[in-house]
Amino acid sequence: MTNGLGDRWGLDPGYFWMWDEQAEHPVKIDENGMVHVYGHAETVEVYGDPRNYSNNIAPQFLGDTEDAGEFNSGSLLQSDPPHHTKLRKIISRAFTPRMVAGLEPRIVEITHELLGAADAEEAGGFEMVDDLTYPLPVIVIAELLGIPHSDRGLFKKWVDQMLAAAGVMAADDSTGEQSEDADTAAALRRVPEMLAYLHEHAADRRRKPRADLLSELVHAEVDGARLSDDAVVDFANELLVVGHGTTTALLGNMLLCLDAHPQEMERLRKDPARAPGVTEETLRFLSPIAGSYRLATADTELAGVRVSQGQLLTLWLGAANRDERVFEQPHVFDPDRTTNPHLGFGRGIHFCLGAPLARLEARVAVNILLDRYPTLRTDPDNPPEFLPIPDLIGTSKLPLLTG
Repeated sequence: MTNGLGDRWGLDPGYFWMWDEQAEHPVKIDENGMVHVYGHAETVEVYGDPRNYSNNIAPQFLGDTEDAGEFNSGSLLQSDPPHHTKLRKIISRAFTPRMVAGLEPRIVEITHELLGAADAEEAGGFEMVDDLTYPLPVIVIAELLGIPHSDRGLFKKWVDQMLAAAGVMAADDSTGEQSEDADTAAALRRVPEMLAYLHEHAADRRRKPRADLLSELVHAEVDGARLSDDAVVDFANELLVVGHGTTTALLGNMLLCLDAHPQEMERLRKDPARAPGVTEETLRFLSPIAGSYRLATADTELAGVRVSQGQLLTLWLGAANRDERVFEQPHVFDPDRTTNPHLGFGRGIHFCLGAPLARLEARVAVNILLDRYPTLRTDPDNPPEFLPIPDLIGTSKLPLLTG
């Protein structure tokens, strides 16, 4: 591994595509029976076949228990058709593109508030994760749900607990030992106090609707069906966990990509309309969601490899997004790609419902950063640090210099 940006950023060598390498085979089964899917076409095939490749992997961690069923009640990430189809229709009635687009003025305001506070605290630079990319999505999602301003701190505490649980599982994995409690907590990314809090607010919105997403969710209806309180809470939890984690990682990864390609940073600085192209190429080139998971529900074959019922599959989206069979010059960061069928937000029925919000936050934040700081760059004496989560590539620390 001598090329690419893996060494520059200190990434896990397991992300071989960050060293400009291609997978030897599009599908491979390791010594533990895990099916690793690296190819773009093969990943798309799995995404498009929910009958044979289930999104519901909770039983793999919890067994066939009541907890596993409750975990899925409002989860788009952990459900399959026909339940997923019905669930997505109802949620889409509440979580609309129009609602997301209307958030732009507030996202602009929050971004300036956060950066203003960072500038007041320390001149010459700031820590991007703590000062911007971590709090911005939490504030936006909390306000979108209708959570009181005074309770922002609670949401930050709960997200901290989720990330800590995921970090514990990653540490256990590295030693080959598993802590059952840590494994389950990290797999579910659930905090009981937060679920109870959201239940209370969902019940309140049924009695007294307000102009917020929680109210829209509890009253959204398709063919006479509404979401249960459990389903509303599960989706709100999922929106917070996935929406926050993905957006935080995407914003940091955009800055890393631009810092490594200063000519692209200058082009974007001069023409803010280029931000969508930079966002999409970041999602391909340095995919925040490195891996996604499926459970084989039948004996199948994928790229000539036999997959047995009950086997777990890891879809390596980062590798698929560098597949030379699909992308010309896959290891070049090129925001001008005319076609960019990356899988950064999934594909098909499981394409991320929160993608418009993540794209909006990324576009707004990166343009404000470049407009506000003419010499924005990483600190060579204080390199970025990455989250210890095996399926997410995102910074936990990203010091930036502005002077």
